[in-house]
Amino acid sequence: MSASPARPAPDLPAVVAAFSLLGRFVTGAPYGSGHINDTFVITLDQAGQPVRYILQRINERVFQNVPALMENIARVTSHLARSASGGGPVDSRHALTLVPARDGAAWHRDAAGGCWRCYLFIENARTYDLVENPQQACEAARAFGEFQRALVDLPGGRLHETIPHFHHTRRRFEALRRAVAADAHGRAREVAAEIDFAFARESLTDVLLDLQARGEIPERITHNDTKFNNVMLDDASARGVCVIDLDTVMPGLALYDFGDMVRSATNAAAEDEREVAKVAMRMDIFEGLLTGYAASAGAFLNAAERAHLVFSGKLITFEIGLRFLTDFLEGDVYFKTKRAGHNLDRCRTQFALVRSIEQQEPAMQALAERIFHRAAPEVANP
Repeated sequence: MSASPARPAPDLPAVVAAFSLLGRFVTGAPYGSGHINDTFVITLDQAGQPVRYILQRINERVFQNVPALMENIARVTSHLARSASGGGPVDSRHALTLVPARDGAAWHRDAAGGCWRCYLFIENARTYDLVENPQQACEAARAFGEFQRALVDLPGGRLHETIPHFHHTRRRFEALRRAVAADAHGRAREVAAEIDFAFARESLTDVLLDLQARGEIPERITHNDTKFNNVMLDDASARGVCVIDLDTVMPGLALYDFGDMVRSATNAAAEDEREVAKVAMRMDIFEGLLTGYAASAGAFLNAAERAHLVFSGKLITFEIGLRFLTDFLEGDVYFKTKRAGHNLDRCRTQFALVRSIEQQEPAMQALAERIFHRAAPEVANP
């Protein structure tokens, strides 16, 4: 969601020629709704048959160490494909598959300096921007849980941190404190209520960090951007097929991923809804998330992780609210905005969702305990 300067239109046929692809270039066009990288779908004629691929130009302003980023993705996608195949032929539908460059690398730098990667296109599946029903929520959460579970035994050592301290809520809170003190654009008075709301909940920021520091919650490999539209659902069965957008896959806490699912999927309103009265945490969608996540992740989560599932939803919603408020105070320099006060609208929506979670927290906690005990009564050790 980070803003970036306009980049020149690419020479797609030349980029395609740098990858190990067969066939004649037919078409290429922008694809998807991502805000960071430039994504294109390309079609090649292979012996008279149209075959599609995904081509992406990586945003180096956001991801400044492309070799480390692509090493992460190559390791993760290879491992996921082997895990999904169960020892049989490599599965190219349930895990993203990188197409190597002709020099054997996982990515290519073009003549203009742009960094590119190429994936096989997953046919007969699609993404959705909004959760339409609890079953979709269940499938997305199940897919993200399977993603985490498959990476528990990833060989080769710790992954690179592509964005250091990405979900370090204490750091996000201190950034807000600095922005309030500086008030560089004279906006603090306008958002006094939001600042008070944030400062009153400062204690939230250290809960998971303290548990991790004490060894009660382990570091895991996590996706770190578990929005609903980062899971592809099968066109025929509506099952979660493949987790996509792997740029932020790195060391983290499993609870960060579940918390962002709650934040992004359960809200009854849009992320930038101006009428905050429409904002509410939907219990039926939350139940769908719990059901799917328990089915795939319940067996490896430990007792402390399971106990903080509901809290994680509140925390990550609070964290993104902090980030929107900070950006508003700093002059809207990070997130793309489409109107005056856009980041403030986003902040207010997130804080309203925090309130809704707080109001329903006891019921959410009881539901989480019941569903996880039913799906995975044995609790894993840290």
